[in-house]
Amino acid sequence: MTLFDSAAEEAAAATAPLAVRMRPRTLDEVVGQEHLLAPGAPLRRLVESDAAMSLILYGPPGTGKTTIAYIVSLATSRRFVQLSALNAGVKDVRAVIDQARRDLGMSGTRTVLFIDEVHRFSKTQQDSLLGAVEDRVVSLIAATTENPFFSIVSPLLSRSLLLSLQPLDDHAVGELVDRTLTDERGLKSQFTITDEARQHLLRIAGGDARRALTALEAGAGAARAQATTEISVETLEAAVDRAAVRYDRDGDQHYDVTSALIKSIRGSDVDAAMHYLARMVEAGEDPRFIARRLVI
Repeated sequence: MTLFDSAAEEAAAATAPLAVRMRPRTLDEVVGQEHLLAPGAPLRRLVESDAAMSLILYGPPGTGKTTIAYIVSLATSRRFVQLSALNAGVKDVRAVIDQARRDLGMSGTRTVLFIDEVHRFSKTQQDSLLGAVEDRVVSLIAATTENPFFSIVSPLLSRSLLLSLQPLDDHAVGELVDRTLTDERGLKSQFTITDEARQHLLRIAGGDARRALTALEAGAGAARAQATTEISVETLEAAVDRAAVRYDRDGDQHYDVTSALIKSIRGSDVDAAMHYLARMVEAGEDPRFIARRLVI
């Protein structure tokens, strides 16, 4: 690495989003997911034993899937390669596998291949991973927000350890927010947050760590613009505007909320029905789909 490369990396780190700067570097820094990270739990055993194994991480956004993949690569001193199923294809996957095979043969260096949104890969694209996963040429870590039993091919599931991540509770998100306010990678104790604003931030987050830090960064920016070091609830509301609705038109949330709407109507629960209908409309659901559900 040259001096120019080092300077470029430092500049990129300085301008990176707060959620990226605060990404945990060890398992002990990860908040929540105690069922996977406690002493003797599956993920901690995997990292501490440096076992060559492939993982499928299933959970809602902001629960730490990308972070866990990164930590596994750091803890095991392996080369880390990240692909997104949104823009990668079979050619990209094969290029990584070929390089991993060369690294393993020449220097013994193992490769962690992290594929985000793996459920967006077609069956053919997923099948292209099977040989390398079977032979452990790469340690695959595949992240998905969709039910893997419906979105991932059975041969890949059978060759991987499936780990489910849970939405973070308010205590875990609050711990991360408090750490970010003081950490040198975060806001460096330059800002404080009122109790009311902190509670509002936790409501905005809805168990999503990335959303919490994005909102906190926006609040800090608004406070800076107002020449104050205190993030109040008014400052936070103005910066964030409103909380995003947790609803995925193409995923499990889509069907869960739709089912809840229908059940609420059948049960004559007006308040619940209005709640679920509002979530669907606010998230941009197709009105024709809603109309069809209502006339069933």
